[in-house]
Amino acid sequence: MPEIAPRSIPASAVQHLLDSGYPSALAKVFAARGITDSRQLDNSLAALLPFDNLKNVHQMAGLLADAIAAQKKLLVIADYDADGATACAVAVRGLRAFGAQVDFIVPNRFEYGYGLTPEIVLLAAEHKPDILLTVDNGIASVEGVAEANRLGMQVFITDHHLPGDTLPDAACIVNPNQPGCRFPDKHLAGVGVMFYVLLALRAELRTRGAFAAQPEPNLGNLLDLVALGTVADVVKLDQNNRILVQQGLQRIRAGRACAGINALLQVAKKNPATASSRDLGFTVGPRLNAAGRLDDMSLGIHCLLADDAATAMQIAVKLDSLNRERRSIETEMQDSALASLEAIDPSDNFSLALFDETWHQGVIGILASRLKDKFHRPVIAFARSSDGEIKGSGRSIAGLHLRDALDMVSKRHPALIKKFGGHAAAAGLSIAEADFADFVAAFEQVSGELLNESDLAQRIETDGALEHAEMSLEVARLLDAQVWGQGFPAPQFSDNFMVQNQRIVGEKHLKLRLSSQGKIIEAILFGHNEPLPEQIHAVYSLDVNEYNGKQSLQLVIRHWQGAV
Repeated sequence: MPEIAPRSIPASAVQHLLDSGYPSALAKVFAARGITDSRQLDNSLAALLPFDNLKNVHQMAGLLADAIAAQKKLLVIADYDADGATACAVAVRGLRAFGAQVDFIVPNRFEYGYGLTPEIVLLAAEHKPDILLTVDNGIASVEGVAEANRLGMQVFITDHHLPGDTLPDAACIVNPNQPGCRFPDKHLAGVGVMFYVLLALRAELRTRGAFAAQPEPNLGNLLDLVALGTVADVVKLDQNNRILVQQGLQRIRAGRACAGINALLQVAKKNPATASSRDLGFTVGPRLNAAGRLDDMSLGIHCLLADDAATAMQIAVKLDSLNRERRSIETEMQDSALASLEAIDPSDNFSLALFDETWHQGVIGILASRLKDKFHRPVIAFARSSDGEIKGSGRSIAGLHLRDALDMVSKRHPALIKKFGGHAAAAGLSIAEADFADFVAAFEQVSGELLNESDLAQRIETDGALEHAEMSLEVARLLDAQVWGQGFPAPQFSDNFMVQNQRIVGEKHLKLRLSSQGKIIEAILFGHNEPLPEQIHAVYSLDVNEYNGKQSLQLVIRHWQGAV
């Protein structure tokens, strides 16, 4: 049974935030996340880190300005996830606003795989571009850049992934994680990097007098896309990323989002006026990602580039349908994975690596994430690819840096992994199908060296018990308006409750009426249809429930156990 552990809440930090005017509930939640000064909560654009320390950004701005002046043809090489799609849309929209000739292509994950490969370069060459501009990829594309150089195309790389031992021979690389980059924020998503490049480009064009006879493009109009990609890529929401997300959400709520984001919210029956970071991560992001997982991410990018509501809605409906199909496939794969684990006890292992020839290549990342959450171990799920290879997608827990673990495996067994890449929490790789058993053993050995038993112990961190007056619709709205995500988790609380009433809704959910300190509260427990005991200790979050145009407080139960 997981340990339920309240976060430490420094009293001095709480008092400082109270003195700064923050309500008690918010002050305690922020203090528990390391906020000691109200300036750390400044989400204004004025508090955004300047681009000057981003290595090569001035050079990139100069090269792009030259390309625009010479009317050279730029071709954006996108990635097939939500970060790559939004980064592509930001690049295309932003560069066109500056007068560039720009188009895009995105690799189909099933035909070409990830990144600027030599095969993608050959496909790009058919468009006869002068310059290839990568977004959310390229830092590991040594062979692809060499092929582009051979064919006479310049390559500009914008990426945020960790570099390998050798950097590509590109004309310019902007990546906060490349060697020698002094930019303080190492957690920018790919879309954030591209946004910063556009900020630098605008400054460069300004010095060249490009806006003497015309207004400057407002790059703030792109922040809805930046917010979506940042949240969907599950990068750490440090202050700089929270600013980008908050500013994007403000534009969405004010009705100033692009037609594509509005349409994706609408097909999911979400109100843009009350959009939250959770809506971006769990509603819009998955629908956008469904294109890259099951079809072709160009569909998602066209949705984000659509300028009229009717076109955007037409594409959003297709994406919503793909997402429903993805969920169905995911459920089947999860049932299959859990069945294969019945014969073994996952608690005997430090890691899990699974392969099934029937699994869908586009959904293995989600499967790995689900199994990681269930068993609290690093998980890599493999699906059959082509030419005797299988592709794996992995997700990891806090104690194991997944890309570094795969690097250790690769160095100990040089012929085992064909290629790999990623970061601490997620990574992808390819191996020969015949080598699967050897990989399982090698990955387990490395995981056993990097993890200990305490790393594998499931621990649910909470913000403790809410005071009686804080369990209210007002506080729920207040919390919902903040930016939460990776590294700055949404608040969840824990307390004892009496179960006054319970009934099954939608066949697999439990609708509850709970009482605490004489207060009756409505609650819901998703994915559970077995009756609860009369007394429970629950981990929960506050939720604004909307029904028939009315809002009410509802608790969403995240975990429960018998009351102690």
